[in-house]
Amino acid sequence: MEYYLGIDTSNYTTSVALISQDGTILQRKKLLPVKSGERGLRQSDAVFHHTKQLPNLIEDILSSVDGRPLAIGVSSTPTTAKGSYMPCFLVGETVARSMSAILKVPLYKTSHQVGHVLAGIVSNECFELLDSKFLAFHVSGGTTDCLLCTPNANTLIDISKVATSLDLKGGQAVDRIGISLGLDFPCGMELEKLALQSIKTFKINPPIKEGNCCLSGIENICNKMLSQGELPRDVALYCLEYIYSSIRDMSKYALKKFGNVPILYVGGVMSNSIIRKKLSNEFECYFAQPQLSCDNAVGVSFYAMNRYVKAH
Repeated sequence: MEYYLGIDTSNYTTSVALISQDGTILQRKKLLPVKSGERGLRQSDAVFHHTKQLPNLIEDILSSVDGRPLAIGVSSTPTTAKGSYMPCFLVGETVARSMSAILKVPLYKTSHQVGHVLAGIVSNECFELLDSKFLAFHVSGGTTDCLLCTPNANTLIDISKVATSLDLKGGQAVDRIGISLGLDFPCGMELEKLALQSIKTFKINPPIKEGNCCLSGIENICNKMLSQGELPRDVALYCLEYIYSSIRDMSKYALKKFGNVPILYVGGVMSNSIIRKKLSNEFECYFAQPQLSCDNAVGVSFYAMNRYVKAH
């Protein structure tokens, strides 16, 4: 099988993936360990855990195929913005560069954010999006970004930020409220289970400034609700409803600005069934499948495949 290897060492997941020309996908990933009650990891700890986990994942996935990859892709930065940098991505880049030199195969570097967008396209098989402009929302622990995506003959896709969260990011809000409710980090799945038990309804009009949202108020409101005796399930639902309402209004702003273009929602927060259902009722849109919403290397391997094919 001719295949392409992708590597992604994000802030909380070590992941590798293989993709073949016929669309066969294999992936391996492992969360970085976070102690109970803590909100995350220092970058130095993330680098340490990636360094331990990445070789095992590569050995495991390569043992399932014959031969060497035709090309290697790696996410070397969080986003494509100038100066974008996080130390944890150096682990993946270092390993990818070494493998490329030893195997004498091309190396294609991209961003973690591009990887998310492409994983969403792969999971929906909506490859036609790459032929014209579309909007993408990347909502995770590190970003709550509305992005304008346009085709690029050389790099496959160009991404520019249209709007963002001016303070707390969507995933941060989920984890902070989850920790307040006694859940373990990362809190997304457990917070969703808790919220699904609620029967309350909320009408939320979040502050939107030129398409940008502000999410820091969620933490204060939810903590106040808890102190006033609100049930944890209702607090959990309020948190998710607030995030949904913010993304809804950001989407409306972007569609008004750029016209009726497709919208693709990606990132860990976008795997939430409550938010997905509500946005689906509002817009004609695509979502990355839940297993490809969270951090993964599938989009990065797809990027490597496309760059290699165009070059050869």
